[in-house]
Amino acid sequence: MSPRVLDDQRTRSRKPDTGTAMRSLIRQIRSTMPFAAAEAQLCSGECNGCSKKLLDYLESELDAWELRLDQGERPGLGDLSQLIRTTKKIHRVLERNGLVEARSAGERVG
Repeated sequence: MSPRVLDDQRTRSRKPDTGTAMRSLIRQIRSTMPFAAAEAQLCSGECNGCSKKLLDYLESELDAWELRLDQGERPGLGDLSQLIRTTKKIHRVLERNGLVEARSAGERVG
């Protein structure tokens, strides 16, 4: 094989860098969590944790990471894992409060 073919194969099989992975994770979280839900919807019925406060917290975390990424900071794998863990915990509370549907076995964040 020529060196060019080997370089092409390596490029295609590479995983994204952590910055790209973090941006992708943020997009996925923003598309699945009900950030645009009205306060009346968030605070209706039985509450097992304050959905509004949890969503506000998660949105501030996402905003902070977007700013840090724009400033050139590179997240570590631990940062990605922490955001995934936080999002999963918040998602479970939102499930209990009836604001999101349970994820199927094939779905996942991160």
